[in-house]
Order: sequence, then C-alpha cells, then structure tokens
Amino acid sequence: MEILRVENLTKVYGKDENEVRALDGVSFSVNKGEFVAIIGPSGSGKSTLLHILGGVDRPTTGKVFMDGKDVYAQNEDQLAIFRRRQVGLIYQFYNLIPVLNVTENITLPVLMDGQKINDSRLEELLTILKLKGRENHLPNQLSGGQQQRVSIGRALMNAPAVVLADEPTGNLDSKNSQEIMELLKVSNQKYKQTLIVITHDENIALQADRIIAVEDGKITRDEVIRR
Repeated sequence: MEILRVENLTKVYGKDENEVRALDGVSFSVNKGEFVAIIGPSGSGKSTLLHILGGVDRPTTGKVFMDGKDVYAQNEDQLAIFRRRQVGLIYQFYNLIPVLNVTENITLPVLMDGQKINDSRLEELLTILKLKGRENHLPNQLSGGQQQRVSIGRALMNAPAVVLADEPTGNLDSKNSQEIMELLKVSNQKYKQTLIVITHDENIALQADRIIAVEDGKITRDEVIRR
C-alpha cells in the first residue's frame, strides 16, 4: 500500500548563470512500512529531497503526496500540522533544545501540537532508547549517542506515518551508529513506520529494503534488495 508518492520533483536555487538544480525531475513512490535508504555523493540533492518530503522546503515544481494528500496544496498552518503529526525528522546534529531535559525534548512536538502526552508511549520509548534514569538530564549532560536517541524519541513520540532521517549516524562511532540503526529498525518493524534514511554509509544502506541512488539531482538507481 502506497504511503508516499513523488511526481517530477524539481528544486532550483538562484537564477540565470547562478542557477543550481538541486533536484531535476525526481519521481518515485514508497509503500507503507518500507525501509528505504537514499544514497549519493555530497551535493547530489539527497538532503534537499528529504526536506521536501518532510514539508520543510517547498519544491520549485512537482508534487509530493502523503497518504494520498497533496502536501504542498496546503497552506503554511496546515503544513506545520503536517510536519508535527505525519512526519518525524531526525538530523545528524540532533537539534535538541539545550535548556530542555530529555523528557521535555522528546515530548516537545506533542506539546507544540496542543495534545496530551501519551505517558505509556513515552515510557516505552524511554525504555527502548535506553534513556531510563536520564529523563531529567540536559543535552550537554549526554553523550552524542544518547543525544541522538533523544532526537529519535522526539521524532517517534507523535507516532508519525513516515520517519525521515538525514545522516542520523554521521557524528557517531561505529558502535553507536549500529545501535542507532537498530533503534530505527525497531520503529520500522515494531511500529510499522515507513523509514527513509539518507546515508553515505554503505553498511547502513545495505540494511534497508530498498536503495535509491541520487546524483546531480536525478535518480540513477532504484533497487529493491529485500522484500
């Protein structure tokens, strides 16, 4: 069952001789529960694509459909709700709020959405993410791996349909990298969430169900490696 569809997506920065085509006619679809790795060299358009999928950056032309709804046919208020409820974004640099503790960082999207915190889900996430006992720690009291776990918890707290991760292990050593990938695979398998991960790491890409390669803003390869 299709959860995400991208049709002829382009993203152009600058004009005339300064024009840069970050994305150039990208089209693909993703099924519900699929784990997709997007790979490609620096500057290939991977992060631009992820930000457009997540409702963060509007495309120049083309369309993104999430659960059958045209994402960019929505106004800014509707897009903000879309970002809070339907997608979970995980970044390489964590993007935690330094004055908020672990629990506050994880539950921030729920509170911003004016919703009641699901305490049982919060407890489950704290346990799975191995953050029990650190609920009141601030980000600067945590290791890099722990901070990335908090950012994963924040992305999963609202039970989004799609989790988008931009180089989620880029700042971590190999042990922490694999632990983070195992946690993301739990979200994919246990919660049946669709997972799209941008990575330079071939070992991470090979853990996915499918690999999409992007170069110069175009898809050069789209291969299912496991069903």
